[in-house]
Amino acid sequence: MTLSMMLICGFTFLIHLTESSVYSMRLAGVKTRQVAIALSFITSALLISRLSNMGQAPLLGVMVDQAVELGTQAAVLNLVMSFRLVVFAAFLGTLLGVLFTPTTVRLLGKLIMRFLDNGSLPRTVAMAILPRYWKGLWQCVRLPRFSMLRDISLANLPKQFLIMNVIVTAIYTIGVLCALLAGAMMPDLRATAIQLSGIVNGIATILLATIVDPAGARITDQAIHGGRPQSDVKSVVVFLLLGRLLGTLVLAQLFLMPLTHYIMWVTRHIARFLI
Repeated sequence: MTLSMMLICGFTFLIHLTESSVYSMRLAGVKTRQVAIALSFITSALLISRLSNMGQAPLLGVMVDQAVELGTQAAVLNLVMSFRLVVFAAFLGTLLGVLFTPTTVRLLGKLIMRFLDNGSLPRTVAMAILPRYWKGLWQCVRLPRFSMLRDISLANLPKQFLIMNVIVTAIYTIGVLCALLAGAMMPDLRATAIQLSGIVNGIATILLATIVDPAGARITDQAIHGGRPQSDVKSVVVFLLLGRLLGTLVLAQLFLMPLTHYIMWVTRHIARFLI
């Protein structure tokens, strides 16, 4: 594996690890009854994902440029296999995020309460780095156990948004990769194809904004106001994380080539009618 490929997989791993941890932050907010603060922590944590994406994007572009420069079928097939490896790195990042969920919930709970005391997020993070606080942080480490799932149930949860979460995760994982791959397969229309990642990610955005996020937020608010047990929020987090695992491991791999050909089809029609 080349250095650039290792960096791409590393950035992808970090992106999906961070995004998986976001679900734990929601649960921590419910447990501490400080949902607004938890949401601000989510925004801060997603900065890691955005910065990782900034490092990942140009490296992916270089891979596509190299495949186009070689101009062979073997180079394109090698690019496909490399992208599948990137998707697998996304699954590994999600898996680690799932395994860290009990630890993340406890750690975020402590950080939220610390933030309530000093009112400064940078100061809260800096305090966590100081050696004298490490003992308290280590006490937050919890390995996943089956006993943690005893309150988990699908009975009180809407099933549609959980299914849509799997699809949304898969599409977001590969949307940009599909556009880049379509550009490599259509070098004469590469710029057009790469700009069309939005017709894939746009589907995921609509599903996320209209089905997944509102349902999760509703359950969270109901739990905060006593309309639901907190175990329902825990159930939501668990099933959303399992959905991310399924989306990155299975559906993303299955959707990679069909969505690539979909972008190629749209690119051809744009070229035919607008260029």
